[in-house]
Amino acid sequence: MAPKIAILGYGSQGRAWALNLKDSGLDIVVGLPRGSKSRRTALKDGIKKIISVSDAVKQADILIFAFPDHLHGPVFVRDIKPHLKSGTALVFLHGFSIHFKIIIPPKNCSVILLAPLGPGAAVREKYLAGKSIGYFFGIKQNRAGKGDAVLRLLRKGLHIDPKAIIKTTFADEAIGDIFGEQAVLCGGLSQLIINGFETLVEDGLSPDKAYLEVAYQIDLIVDLIKKYGIEGMFKRISVAARVGSVASGAKIIDKNVKARMKRLLTEIKRGDFARKLSIVDKVSLKKLDREIRKLTLPSFEKAARKFSPAKSKSKSS
Repeated sequence: MAPKIAILGYGSQGRAWALNLKDSGLDIVVGLPRGSKSRRTALKDGIKKIISVSDAVKQADILIFAFPDHLHGPVFVRDIKPHLKSGTALVFLHGFSIHFKIIIPPKNCSVILLAPLGPGAAVREKYLAGKSIGYFFGIKQNRAGKGDAVLRLLRKGLHIDPKAIIKTTFADEAIGDIFGEQAVLCGGLSQLIINGFETLVEDGLSPDKAYLEVAYQIDLIVDLIKKYGIEGMFKRISVAARVGSVASGAKIIDKNVKARMKRLLTEIKRGDFARKLSIVDKVSLKKLDREIRKLTLPSFEKAARKFSPAKSKSKSS
């Protein structure tokens, strides 16, 4: 008998996993709170079985933790742990809750990490294109070998290329992911872009032109780095860009930045961020939205919308 899989949550990742596993012919249910707005989205997507989280836990052999990390602790205590069956496999998309002991899983459950290296939209798009996004994987508890079997099932159901899956630990994934997001990919990069944008605008360049110079081409540079490495990227850009990068790059991102990154990494490892995330609630989420608006500028956002590739596609269609 095929195992029943419960996807708990229907945000970007939950939606991608649910649709991919459903399209692969696996037996899935989606577990959502009764008042969740995501129920309507899941129904539109053709998900036939949408039930409460506790009912999903009672029915399923495999639980996919696809709801936000800051809710893992209270939802686990209230809706999951009381209904867990012996032998259930718990699958996490991020090592955070296990490594920082937000969740203490029962010994009679398998505990598995399968962390996509990209947002849910990319997980879905790659699947539909017959390709695979990269994943980290690891097993914390492998009850009677069930963890291995569940990994094989999910790899097949998500169409994960064997070359695109990398073994790791919950600790390494949790710490690396948090640091990467905060210091480089999201927090650090966005502030580098905004500061460059402001510098040009304050010197008289129009917001549109400043945006095109400091932000619009980033995906092209990132693509070169992913294909050829940093040295290979430099070999494929202009001489002027190479000379300027060697002369000025370290003036902007200097050893002081690395020292601050090391302090941030120390704070993450000792659990400072985990404690901060664990007390996030609806009020603090509203405050977070206000704080995020302060990290950008209306003129930058207007330019981003104006030159959005998505907007260009809609016009051409």
